[in-house]
Amino acid sequence: MKTDLSLVIPCYNESEVLPALEQRLLQCLNTLGVNWEVIFVDDGSQDRTAELLAGMHEKQPRFKAISFSRNFGHQAAISAGLVYASGEAVGIMDADLQDPPELFGACLDKLKEGYDVVYAVRRKRKEHLAKRFAYRLFYRLLQKVAEGDIPLDAGDFCLMRQRVVKVLRAMPERNLFVRGLRAWTGFRQVGLEYEREARAAGTPKYSLGKLVRLATDGVFAFTTLPLRFATYVGFAGLGLSVVAGIFILAWRLFGFEFMGHRAVELPGWAAAVGGMFFLSAIQFLILGCLGEYIGRIYNEVKQRPRWIIRDCWGLPLALREGTELPAQ
Repeated sequence: MKTDLSLVIPCYNESEVLPALEQRLLQCLNTLGVNWEVIFVDDGSQDRTAELLAGMHEKQPRFKAISFSRNFGHQAAISAGLVYASGEAVGIMDADLQDPPELFGACLDKLKEGYDVVYAVRRKRKEHLAKRFAYRLFYRLLQKVAEGDIPLDAGDFCLMRQRVVKVLRAMPERNLFVRGLRAWTGFRQVGLEYEREARAAGTPKYSLGKLVRLATDGVFAFTTLPLRFATYVGFAGLGLSVVAGIFILAWRLFGFEFMGHRAVELPGWAAAVGGMFFLSAIQFLILGCLGEYIGRIYNEVKQRPRWIIRDCWGLPLALREGTELPAQ
């Protein structure tokens, strides 16, 4: 029997929330009237997540799971789940129940209307003010600089047709930003607003460092604006230097007063040192931008697997060979 709906759920140290997630998924999915499967991806958890996922599969074979050999990251876990999702429609959600699985019913209705991608737009977040502000700033910055239309306040929570998933599988990128790649594919896309809840249990697994890394992946993967910005700064600095040089030469030659002083009265070392530090900072900023792109090129050319699978439950035995399968 073909699978109508596949859900991909990445997990990292989510043993506290898995029992509630299991009950919520069963209550929700059994009312949809479709043949479903759920693919959990354990991203190298250090707690009992893998053990609980194995138990969930024993009780309900449609709960399937992959366990990574170590932590490869949230985006890699999503990509691994997409490789093995066989449903005509494929959804993505986090395990913390901040994204309500009940919304997939409305998403399926949108697919029936002819849309290819239905993404959830966060109308309100139940998180502290600083985090809400950071997310809001990031999405608006990304939309301004990205070479493509990336929806505001839309995370990974979505439902896609299998043909969109096949396009995502074919992308071999190592520095992944799934929500950006999803928008980049095009197709007919629509957003559904919802209010994001607080975590059902446990603590957030995205540290500040991981959030910053995700943000930089999003910006540098979808725009070359930082490189162009470096060029703009270089030309602007060159122009200002020429203007300043002409002014200083005229100030010294003609001896007029500027801000109550003549050029001969000031040795100029403070201005020189200040200018040197300013230009050095600009140079380091430009080198940092170049380094971000070069680092991403380095990661791509190494061609290492994006993940390594330690164990699996309910999925083909070929997965037990260890590394990722090639995209189909």
